[in-house]
Amino acid sequence: MRKACSLVWSVLVLLFQSRASLGAEILILRHQLNIQRRHLPKRLTFSAMDRLIFVGLSRLAPSTLNALTIVKPETVVRWHRVGFRSYWRWKSRPRSGRPTVAVEIRRLIREMSIANPLWGAPRIHGELLKLGVDIGQTSVAKYMVKRRHPPSQGWRTFIRNHADGIAAMDLFVVPTISFRLLYGLLIMGHGRRHILWFGVTAHPTAEWIANQVTEACGWEQAPRYLIRDRDGAYGEVFILRIRSIGIRDRPTSPRSPRQNACAERLIGSIRRECLDHVVVLGERHLRHVLLSYMNYYNETRTHLSLNKDSPLSRTVKRAGRILCRPILGGLHHKYVRI
Repeated sequence: MRKACSLVWSVLVLLFQSRASLGAEILILRHQLNIQRRHLPKRLTFSAMDRLIFVGLSRLAPSTLNALTIVKPETVVRWHRVGFRSYWRWKSRPRSGRPTVAVEIRRLIREMSIANPLWGAPRIHGELLKLGVDIGQTSVAKYMVKRRHPPSQGWRTFIRNHADGIAAMDLFVVPTISFRLLYGLLIMGHGRRHILWFGVTAHPTAEWIANQVTEACGWEQAPRYLIRDRDGAYGEVFILRIRSIGIRDRPTSPRSPRQNACAERLIGSIRRECLDHVVVLGERHLRHVLLSYMNYYNETRTHLSLNKDSPLSRTVKRAGRILCRPILGGLHHKYVRI
C-alpha cells in the first residue's frame, strides 16, 4: 500500500513538471534500470501489489507496455488474465450451501451400504428417516460405497440362507477294549450345527446306512441336500433310498475332506472331548456314550459360531441358585439355575 501511495504522489508531481524535465527524468530512470539489470539475477520476484500496479497502468495506458524492461509484456497480459479468473472465482463463490454431514452419519451410511449390497440410495435414505436422521437423498448417494460390479450377496449370506436345507454325514472308526473296530455314523444339520443322529455298527452296509438316514431325517423333514464322501459303503441301495426320500446326494471330490468340513470338525470334537477319554467296551456301550454326548452337545455346549449359544438355544436365567450336574460320569458338567 505504501508503494501505491508513493506512485500516486509521483504522478501528481509529474503533472506540474515541464515536458523537457520529464523527458530528462525518463532517460535517467531508464539508464538506471539498465544498470540495475546488469547486476540483478535473471528471474525477479514480484509481489501481488507490484503485479496489480503493472496491470492497472497497462490497462489505463496500453502504450506503457513498450517502456517495460524488467518484465515482458506477455507476462503482464498473463497476470491480467490470472487476476480476471481470480476475481470472478471470488465473485461466484457460494454464499450459502448445505450443512455439512456429521462424521457419525457418514460412517452409518457407509456401514449400511456395505451390510446391505442390494439397497440403493432411496432405500438407505428411507431407513435413515425412520431413524430420525434428517439428510437428503443426494447426500446419501454421495457417501455410499462405490462398487465396481453389480451388487451381490456374500458367500456367508448365501450359505446362511441355505444352511437349514443341508445335512452332512460321515463314518468314523472307534476301537474297543478287545481291539475290535466299531463304526460310528454321524448325521448333522448345517443350520445350527446340531447332531441329528448317531449310529453304531460293526459292519456298515449300504442298506444299514440307508435305514439310519431314514430314521434320522424321516420322510417329511428330510434335508434338501446331503453332503458325504466317496466311501465304498455308500452303495446303490443307499443312493436309491435317499433319492426316494427327495434328498439330493452331493458326494465330495476325491481326497477333499475340506468339502465336508463341518462333519470332519464335529468328529474331531467328539474324539477330543469324549472318545479319547473313554475305553469303549462294546457296541452297546459306544451307543450309550455317543447319545449322552449328543444330548450334551445339542442342549448344553456353547459354540463360537452360534454367538456362544448351544444348537438348541438356551434361555438366559439370572435368578436362582446355580447347580452343577455331571455329564458322562463327570467328563463334562451342566450348570443350571433352580
